[in-house]
Amino acid sequence: MISRETIDEVRSRVDIVDVIGDFVTLKRSGQNYKALSPFTNEKTASFYVVPAKGIFKDFSSGKGGDSITFVMEHEGMSYIEAIRYLGKKYGVDLKEEARSSEEIYQQSDRDRLYALMNYAKDYYKESLTQSEEGQSIGLSYFRERGFNDRTLEKFELGYSFNEWDHLSKKALGIGYTEELLEKAGLIIKKEGGRFYDRFRGRVIFPVHNLSGKVIAFGARILTKDKDQPKYINSPETEIYHKSNVLYGMFQAKNAIRREDFCYIVEGYTDVMSMHQSDVDNVVASSGTAFTEEQIKLIRRFTENVTVLFDGDAAGIKAALRGIDLVLKGGLNVRVVLLPDGDDPDSFSKKMGSTEFKQYLKDHTKDFISFKIDLLAAESGHDPIKKAEAIREIVTSISLIPDPIKRSVYIQETGQLLKIQETVLLTELNKILIGERQKDQQEKTRTNNRAPVADILPDVATGSKLDTSGMVQVQERETIRLLLNYAENAYDDKRLIDFMMAELEDVEFVNPVYKEIYLVFREGAERGEVRDPLYFMEHGSTTARNMVAELTTSRYETSKSWGEEFQIYFPHEREILHDVAYTNVLRLKFRMIQKLMEENLQQMKVAVAEEDLERHFTIHEQLKGAEKELAVMLGIVVAK
Repeated sequence: MISRETIDEVRSRVDIVDVIGDFVTLKRSGQNYKALSPFTNEKTASFYVVPAKGIFKDFSSGKGGDSITFVMEHEGMSYIEAIRYLGKKYGVDLKEEARSSEEIYQQSDRDRLYALMNYAKDYYKESLTQSEEGQSIGLSYFRERGFNDRTLEKFELGYSFNEWDHLSKKALGIGYTEELLEKAGLIIKKEGGRFYDRFRGRVIFPVHNLSGKVIAFGARILTKDKDQPKYINSPETEIYHKSNVLYGMFQAKNAIRREDFCYIVEGYTDVMSMHQSDVDNVVASSGTAFTEEQIKLIRRFTENVTVLFDGDAAGIKAALRGIDLVLKGGLNVRVVLLPDGDDPDSFSKKMGSTEFKQYLKDHTKDFISFKIDLLAAESGHDPIKKAEAIREIVTSISLIPDPIKRSVYIQETGQLLKIQETVLLTELNKILIGERQKDQQEKTRTNNRAPVADILPDVATGSKLDTSGMVQVQERETIRLLLNYAENAYDDKRLIDFMMAELEDVEFVNPVYKEIYLVFREGAERGEVRDPLYFMEHGSTTARNMVAELTTSRYETSKSWGEEFQIYFPHEREILHDVAYTNVLRLKFRMIQKLMEENLQQMKVAVAEEDLERHFTIHEQLKGAEKELAVMLGIVVAK
């Protein structure tokens, strides 16, 4: 358990722009920042950060909150784990209180998995450098590959003993369970309940998530045993999904953001060698085809990637197919072709740091141009092969979402292949139309499968007055005003004092707005004003999301309106008195209408004459109140 004092210290030190900037590239938008959502696969930025309030809001997914909430949502951490992560980031000395055995037992599976993977990482690191076997086999291998101590520490490399149960014995001995070891992918169970360590007699490459936590391992065998695969990897677990991860992204993300482009290589040692050559903006696909999730991960930090190919023709052909998906994801792709027989690991060591970086700079080439050259060389003077090559190139161009970029590539392709641009455009349009028709057919099939119950509620509402909905619109506005201006002056008092007095007898309809309003009221009764950060720490998830939404503005008035056109808009703060007064009247007006609607419904089912008389009396009283409020608002209501 972390002490209250420590939590307050962490909260006081965090900078939300700095925290979120570790996971996405933020761009300034007026006084705020915005980015592509890290929670959904969107094309237009709808993720906002408001530094002045320490709040983020993702309008794409609906999530919102403060720095702690973001880390919890993005990394799947518990509250305590998020505090630990931020405490470590900002150098806060974490004062933790002893936990009972019941509290330890109640710790989430994810927290236990992270703790176990961290233990395994430390165990493998110690085995590499502190044991005779690790030094003579594992450390010798890394030294032969030219890796220095800084690289070994940066990537937290390790070694697993060539024994059946060395790790599992150690882990079980300090309280980890066999079940958890299996869930983490560290042991393999056999029939009859027997088990053994997954990684044995191999060098270990930890795989980190964006916050630096170890979530998986890759392991390379050092013997020439033909019955064993060269590499084995952790299986999918609750905290590790291979399709969402790129090796080296944790170590590379800041450099990628700084350089605004990312090198992509194939293996672990390629990444490490490039780092050792002072090229830090590099990640590895780990020998598998790219996934949409991995492309989305890169796109958080840059839209520009450069893929490094070695000279192997078969490998290039296979990689080309995967890069088409990168193009479809909206990334700008360039290529560097290394000399035949070299990969980034061997070539960087052969060239040296300065020469290697210069080679990368001098030999980078646009992907489409690279593909044109490659396929043109393969097809030679064979017209059939050349036609197939052209069709394949145009297919790649069709995947690019930006129509302007597609047009530029079509022009360049026509010039390089000496073929009329109109022919290429015709082929491009055929492909685009075909894809559009496929999408439309899929949408039609999906709609046809939709159950009737999903459609009926919209049809059933008809043109009936939605008084409850209109009340909730005004409730939302009330909460927005309180969240943003509670302590602002209103006549001779504060806005919150005016609101609490005017709405003393009002019962909110929407449960989320009601929760927030009651917290304001409880605070006011104690002489305290609740700010948005109070809700981030104490509110429910739905309340936190709503508070973030109502305190985050997606739009700002352009300075040019005033500077260039002398058109000025008053800030809401300047007209707050009128805005708040009108809102209170409108909320009461809508409440009256809702009560009238409910009274009419009760009148329809009333049987006894006295009940009817009572409902008529209530209706007349409500109608009078409605007219009075309508006059104050300057609106006309039906008689």
